[in-house]
Amino acid sequence: MHLTLKEHIDSLCDYTYTFTLNNSRCRPDSMIPSQQGTDHTFKDLVDELKSGGDVRIRGSAGKRLAFGMGVYLKQFGGTGEVEMAGKLYIDGDAGSEMGMGMVSGVIYVKGNVDEPLGNVVEVVSDEPGYRKFRSITEILCKGPGKDTPVKNKYDEAKKHLILDDGILRGTIAARCYCDGLVSVEGDAYNGTGLLMRKGVVHVMGDAGMNAGAHLDGGVVIVDGIAGEFAGAYMKTGTLILKDAKVFAGANLKDGAIYAKKKIRTAPPVEEVTMSQDDGKVIMRKLGIGHVEAMSYHKYGIVREKLVRMRDGSVVVRRTE
Repeated sequence: MHLTLKEHIDSLCDYTYTFTLNNSRCRPDSMIPSQQGTDHTFKDLVDELKSGGDVRIRGSAGKRLAFGMGVYLKQFGGTGEVEMAGKLYIDGDAGSEMGMGMVSGVIYVKGNVDEPLGNVVEVVSDEPGYRKFRSITEILCKGPGKDTPVKNKYDEAKKHLILDDGILRGTIAARCYCDGLVSVEGDAYNGTGLLMRKGVVHVMGDAGMNAGAHLDGGVVIVDGIAGEFAGAYMKTGTLILKDAKVFAGANLKDGAIYAKKKIRTAPPVEEVTMSQDDGKVIMRKLGIGHVEAMSYHKYGIVREKLVRMRDGSVVVRRTE
């Protein structure tokens, strides 16, 4: 499928159609503006990629290119699982947040890509004149194949990807379903570890908003400060922080948040007692000693509370 654009257009090949939330007049079946000689809709491009086909765009793309690419989204009747995706070619530049939440497929870009990026890493290109980007999640779970990361390192035996190129990225390891490890030698943008089921993301610096949001079994570690709403909507899993801005754990369902400093939480999350098993988790994930590990604070949902009766006796009652 070919498309020529006269100006930058946002949200091209956006599997989530996030633009519908901001502009009710723009729907998935809306015609993409500024086309020359074609009448493709936003949905046409997504459908082509979902079928494994190629989409070639002559011109530059705006923000949020290939958002959620490769996900069979539940909000559209899907399973939420990873699915096949085709190849996307941009004969120009790409705006910020390219590949946010992307889990499969390939993006080729001839020009520049604005930061922050999404869940993608550049690899040595097999297409002359183009830069090649692949999903971090796909590399962790399926391996890089013949691809070699550019300015980053990957240890295939350990499934360990080290991001030290200084590029700011969001939704790192989104929807990861394997026991891989991503080490970020610096800061991360929003949504680190979004919807992870397995694996570990270790951010050596600070993280943006929604670190560990919707975590579903994975581990997110932030050595610095996590932004607003860390651990929001967590289903299960582990979030380890030094500190967090504003409230953490909003609408948390299960799982544990550990923090070096005391943090503010949103109901129903509150500070709970650290156990020896909790200390072992911290020691194993951070490689620190027992005393330091036990100095962390644990936050979660209190399942049982002691209730003092009128006669002075104390009973244990479940809170749910």
